This record gives sequence, C-alpha cells and structure tokens, in this order.
Amino acid sequence: MQIIPAVDLLGFDATRLEQGDFERELFRTPSEEFVRRVAATRPPLIHLVDLDGARTGQPRLDVLARCIGAAGETPLQISGGVRTLATAEAIFSLGAARVLIGTVAFQDATTLGTFVEAFGNRLAVTIDVLDGRLKVGGWLDSTPLSVDDAIRHCVDSGVTRILGTAIDRDGTMAGPDLNLYRQLCASPLAVIAAGGIRGQDDADILAAIGCEAAVIGRAFASQFGVNIESL
Repeated sequence: MQIIPAVDLLGFDATRLEQGDFERELFRTPSEEFVRRVAATRPPLIHLVDLDGARTGQPRLDVLARCIGAAGETPLQISGGVRTLATAEAIFSLGAARVLIGTVAFQDATTLGTFVEAFGNRLAVTIDVLDGRLKVGGWLDSTPLSVDDAIRHCVDSGVTRILGTAIDRDGTMAGPDLNLYRQLCASPLAVIAAGGIRGQDDADILAAIGCEAAVIGRAFASQFGVNIESL
C-alpha cells in the first residue's frame, strides 16, 4: 500500500478544499515551497492537481513545471483539466510519471481508448463520486453515470488504473467511504483511494479491501503544522 500525499494548486498556491468546494478553502501556502517540503518526506509519488485547470480545461503548464522542478527526484502524478492527447503529452514532457484524466474519459464511447493506446499504464482515470453519480469538470458538473457505468467504460477501454474519490469525504478527515472502494476493488482495475483518509489505520483498511494506494491531503498537510480550519 502506497501513501501518496496530495498537493492541490489554486492560483500559485497549494491549497486544500473541503468537499471540492472552491468557496471552502482550508489553507493556502506557496506551492513550490510546499512541494519541496512534501518531497523531503520521500513519498513514493506526489499527487499534483491543477484545480484551475480542472475548471477551465486548460492545465497551466508553467505552474506544473515549477512544481515538478520543486519535487526534485520524487515522481508526480498530475491531474486537472487534461482533455487532449497533446496536453497529456506536454505534461509527460515536463517530467510527470503519470497523468490522470476524468472529464474527457467519459465524453463519448471512443476517446478514452485513444488515450489508453497512446499512454498505456502511464495513464489513470479519475472516478469522482457524489451521491452515487460521477462528477466531472472540476467536480462542478453532474453526469447520469453510475459508478458501475464508469468502471465498465474503463475496463472496456483497456484502462489499468483508476483513482476513486468520495467527494463528500474529501478534505473532511471523516474517514474513507469503504463501500465505494469495495465496489471499485471488485473490478479488475488497480484502485487508488482518495477522500477523507486520516492516516495509516485507514490506509491499512483500504489495503485489506484491495486498494493499491491511498491519497492523503488534509491529513498529510497537518503534519507540517499548516493551520487547517474552514474560512
């Protein structure tokens, strides 16, 4: 089980939102400095999300490049607004180890397969869930797709890895949605869990369910003495 710290970017800062709500920032701190501090703990991977890119569909390559540089030798998986093959390729060219896509993965029956063909297991798909339905567009747009619909589409398209987030738990320290991860882990896909994970005890439970990794945001940031409180 890998523990993967999350760094979410809003403007030029690292931040943490509660339940994906852009009006509920839990903290803000300079992004490159925060990435360096996270990398100094020697994690296996850093989960870097461009929140502005997720909303606009245009990842900010200059900001991502600076954060990748700040991470040094620590590999990064990058998410947020990747909607074209060219954008994914550009992010890989910056030095990303893995790129995640969400919105574009579910826009039609065939696009996801073209991403898988181009990038193979360097690609992962985000399955972001609220009230049993998939959310896209920076979690701002609802879809009629269920979790099973999303899993089926990923399997049929040749995806090997997904990152599942329980949106209502994200940034809350309320513990993971174990029912969601049991559902995801019943598939043949490798599963990374995110949302509400408080630490090693939660990670151990997720590992027993079958998850390969857990993304930790608020819990990880609190280790650095960041003042975590709703504004």
